[in-house]
Amino acid sequence: MLVSVVIPTYNRRPILEKCLRSLENQTFDPSQYEVVLVDDGSTDGTVEWLQTSPEFPHVRLIQQEHLGPAAARNLGVEKGRGKIIIFIDSDMVMVPGAIQAHIDALQQAQKDLGHDRVFTYGRIIATANFDNPMSENYKVTDFSAAYFATGNVAINRRWLEQAGLFDTEFQLYGWEDLELGVRLKKLGLKLVKSPEAAGYHWHPAFTLDQVPELIDKEIQRGRMGALFYAKHPTWDVRMMIQMTPLHRILWGILTLGGTLNERTLAPLLQWLINRGKPQLALEIARIFLNWYTVQGVYAAQAELQQARGSA
Repeated sequence: MLVSVVIPTYNRRPILEKCLRSLENQTFDPSQYEVVLVDDGSTDGTVEWLQTSPEFPHVRLIQQEHLGPAAARNLGVEKGRGKIIIFIDSDMVMVPGAIQAHIDALQQAQKDLGHDRVFTYGRIIATANFDNPMSENYKVTDFSAAYFATGNVAINRRWLEQAGLFDTEFQLYGWEDLELGVRLKKLGLKLVKSPEAAGYHWHPAFTLDQVPELIDKEIQRGRMGALFYAKHPTWDVRMMIQMTPLHRILWGILTLGGTLNERTLAPLLQWLINRGKPQLALEIARIFLNWYTVQGVYAAQAELQQARGSA
């Protein structure tokens, strides 16, 4: 059974090297998998490095203009030769048995259920340890209740094609994978957890320098959330994108109407960072980051309604 591991990447060369090495060290039959790496217009030398590197015999490099992860994953599926598609992110470092664990879980689920309307979701463990990502332990904050997310998931190609692949209207940050999940759920696919297919999701330890980029991502997430709701106007989607009066009131109260923000909380966040607690600082920062998400989704929703009214 040929497996295609599809990875979109954009300007992540340092951690991408670790990602690709972890995929070369898989226990799965080396002749039965490929790594389809779609470079989304990187400007950090990723393409030039890969074109001259002999380290990664499983990697097939595909290039596209900077069109975003949805388009990159679609191109990876199109160019991939495998019956089974495994999506991972380019800042993930996979355990040696990850591919085998995904395939074992898929086959066992198909046997138990009597059909192949299943996909597997591997465990994702956040880590800030670049030198040794796999040294991180699983934490409560690593838990995800998402139905379909592309950080570490395996699925039969035919279900992706039947659902229609990723919607490339999602060009900003967020929701393109969960939106596809809504369509997969309508096809009756069942999620099966595969914790042995573990991946370590690296990101640098939180610093105040990251705050502007994080705020921008949350505003983008809000805008794409409104697009998500326009395509699937259900209560479940409203809850996911935080476009409810409950979320508006909750984050409004927690931020004291926006008074607790990146400026007023900066001294506390820096104090925690200085004392070796960047993760706690990030969790506190999520209070105002979520407020930006809620503001972003409502602003984008108002724009969409105005556009409909003037059409």
